[in-house]
Amino acid sequence: MMTQNKLTADIDPHRLARAISGYNLIGGELVGARSGNRFAVTNPATGREIGHAAQSDASDVDRAASAAARAQPAWAAMSARKRGTLLADCSRLIAEHVEELGRLVALETGKALRTESRVEASVVADALQFYGGLASELKGETVPFSPDMLTLTQREPIGVVGVIIPWNAPMMLMALKIAPALVAGNTVVVKSAEEAPLAVLRLCQILNQKLPAGVLNIVSGFGPECGAPLVTHPAVGKVTFTGSVETGRIVARTAGEKLIPVTLELGGKSPMIVMDDADIAKAVAGAVSGMRFTRQGQSCTAASRIFVHDKVHDEFVALLKARVDALKMGDPLDEATDIGTVISRTQLDKVLGYIESGRAEPHSRALECSQLPADESLRQGLFVRPVIFTGLGNASRLAREEIFGPVTCVIRFSSYEEAVAQANDSDYGLAATIWTQNLKTALDATRRLQAGFVQVNQNIVVQPGLSYGGVKQSGLGREASLEAMLDHFTHKKTVIFNMN
Repeated sequence: MMTQNKLTADIDPHRLARAISGYNLIGGELVGARSGNRFAVTNPATGREIGHAAQSDASDVDRAASAAARAQPAWAAMSARKRGTLLADCSRLIAEHVEELGRLVALETGKALRTESRVEASVVADALQFYGGLASELKGETVPFSPDMLTLTQREPIGVVGVIIPWNAPMMLMALKIAPALVAGNTVVVKSAEEAPLAVLRLCQILNQKLPAGVLNIVSGFGPECGAPLVTHPAVGKVTFTGSVETGRIVARTAGEKLIPVTLELGGKSPMIVMDDADIAKAVAGAVSGMRFTRQGQSCTAASRIFVHDKVHDEFVALLKARVDALKMGDPLDEATDIGTVISRTQLDKVLGYIESGRAEPHSRALECSQLPADESLRQGLFVRPVIFTGLGNASRLAREEIFGPVTCVIRFSSYEEAVAQANDSDYGLAATIWTQNLKTALDATRRLQAGFVQVNQNIVVQPGLSYGGVKQSGLGREASLEAMLDHFTHKKTVIFNMN
């Protein structure tokens, strides 16, 4: 086990960011990039630099993958129950650091502490606890193949897993990948998102207090110089990636050349269908949470296409605007803030471009909601007022492309068949919801909606224990569940004993 002093929680995110600036975590140690290069990390609410991240390249990836490969045999030889106990210990340890992790991720991503960042840190602890308890499920089967043979299967780890995570919920999405991989007996190398490298580094540092050195490693850097070498590294036997469709295709092609398995979660354009018999107040609340307005719409499952029946369309839009108007934009670290910022200037320009494109379409109506913060210290912050578009059809660019910002389209429909057809008319298929009090309609919709995660009369986010993943261009594989651990982080081996 690692021998290091117990880390003390530090709820000053600026001080903590400076303390861990410029490091990777490899083989249980904080180390800089071999080149000595670093890149700046900024607070999107102020535009000010808060720290630096190691600018890693192939040599750093090799160092991390080699450390993981050296640690893997002993980790795999440990009993599954013992690995699970260690993950449960990690969960309890993270619970002591929820506030500091929440504040640090709020500082570097601009996500509001109360509504988003503190919640994300809590989900990390939950995910580790959940998978720690599943260690005993790493079991095989007996197969009645022949009376003269004892035939059985057993689950074995893949080896070293490469984990590439995005910036929108970096700690949570990392936890949902590393926890099943580790419990299954794999070791891990994480490549963090360049926009949000600090909180996940701190998270890995905390976890390394409990895990043996080399079992969990993390490097930071840019895709071509750091992410690509991780996928191509000969020691890496599995890659799990969350990000854009374009990058996902590159990861899949590279993994295919190596003939290694890959899990991809690539985003969505999630439909929400509101029938005329729906509880409108609940549906509006579901649209606010489902669109992830408090995360500035930066979510793969954001309800960015809301199909509303003609009979209730106007009432729904009015209530939705009123609810979003009531959300307060401001300093992400302020407990009074509901909505923080988008992640980067690039993302801000992208979102604003979509908004202007939507305004230019015939018959469109853009309803801007909430108010930009008045605080002069936030004048350079990357704040975007949420926008509800009406008058656009499902063929609009805004209804077809993933914006990843606080922009949703409310689209009228007159019949259930029309709504389902439009909902399915998308390249994506990650999540979908239907709001109705008719059981027959609800059951039919769950069967016909082309999505991997379908809900009725609610719009919750991914949770440990619920199988999560998409169809079509939303990706390959499933996460957050027992099947994710078994199917995506183990091999099944068939063993036969000749009894004659």
